[in-house]
Amino acid sequence: MSTNNEIKLKKLLDQHVPGTVLLASWLNEKGFSHDLQQRYRKSGWLESVGVGAFKRPNETLNWQGALFSLQKQGRLNLHAGGLTALSFSGYSHYIRTGPETVYLFSDLKITLPFWFRSYPWKDPVKHIRTSFIQDNTGLQENNVYPFQITMSSTERAILECLYLSPDKMDLMEVYQIFSGMVNVRPELMQELLEKCTSVKVKRLFFYMLKKSNHQWESFLNPNNVNLGTGARSVVKNGIYDPEFRITVPKELAQL
Repeated sequence: MSTNNEIKLKKLLDQHVPGTVLLASWLNEKGFSHDLQQRYRKSGWLESVGVGAFKRPNETLNWQGALFSLQKQGRLNLHAGGLTALSFSGYSHYIRTGPETVYLFSDLKITLPFWFRSYPWKDPVKHIRTSFIQDNTGLQENNVYPFQITMSSTERAILECLYLSPDKMDLMEVYQIFSGMVNVRPELMQELLEKCTSVKVKRLFFYMLKKSNHQWESFLNPNNVNLGTGARSVVKNGIYDPEFRITVPKELAQL
């Protein structure tokens, strides 16, 4: 290996964050050509994760490290949200003994690279493409040592859980989490509700808010939130709530 290539390799290793992926596109931007990347791979300095991605040999790779690389190197507008973000913040209600689904959210245009979709992650990963909240309001950087990844705040994450229910998340579980959310920031919650385009999400939110009787309820202004018109059936064979015009599970209505 030439001296120049050794210098390039040292720069590469100095910039590497342990446990993360090295995207081929990012390496190319940094001056590491495709041929040089393959030379490093053949020399054992890099290990292929799939087409377009590498990791350092002997490093364990998890979805957090891969997400960091997609966010920071690939500049994808992609974040961990829903129950994944709530679990990170200590709000998960049920204790799971098996693998827990990881929820990644993005806008409708983003497709995860094949290497990410095909990698054998320890936990199953679901990519939710939606624009029900149309900007990055309520996203924040959370420490996942030794790096940070973008996740939903508690306020945004609970709306994402409501968006996923009842098909991908049980409404009773969402309510149990919702009822324990005592430290909500009302200003952020109000902004998210006003930007939310899902009538189902907003009606379920205010339905659960009335049931849980949180102190921060008085700081919200539902008059500024568009709840749409007409009835909505969230579940079949449920109970209809005339105030919020939604049909909810019987066990939730009877709480």
